[in-house]
Amino acid sequence: MIIGVGIDVVDVGRFVETLTRTPRLTQRLFTDAEQRLPPASLAARFAAKEAVAKALGAPVGLRWRDAEVHRGDDGRPHLSLHGTVQTRADDLGVRRTHVSLSHDAGIASAVVVLED
Repeated sequence: MIIGVGIDVVDVGRFVETLTRTPRLTQRLFTDAEQRLPPASLAARFAAKEAVAKALGAPVGLRWRDAEVHRGDDGRPHLSLHGTVQTRADDLGVRRTHVSLSHDAGIASAVVVLED
């Protein structure tokens, strides 16, 4: 059964400008591994983190770095949940996560589906 669905879209150029203006934001939003990625990939991962929050009901207190997007051995993006995000997911009975990322024409997007 689907517990939650979230979607988010990010303007890559505006996102990069924000990160350039506020360098510490990168450290606040992304794990060490994510920080090594190119700007369009960071924007897509930010969209995924927003989509995770929406799928979880957007509760107060989630930490950005507690949701991590990484590439699996199969080449597809996968979510790893930790800390505050994992706790909320556990409270809702989430057992499986699905994420899809895209970035093209200056727009990054992500869809997240949470299942029991």
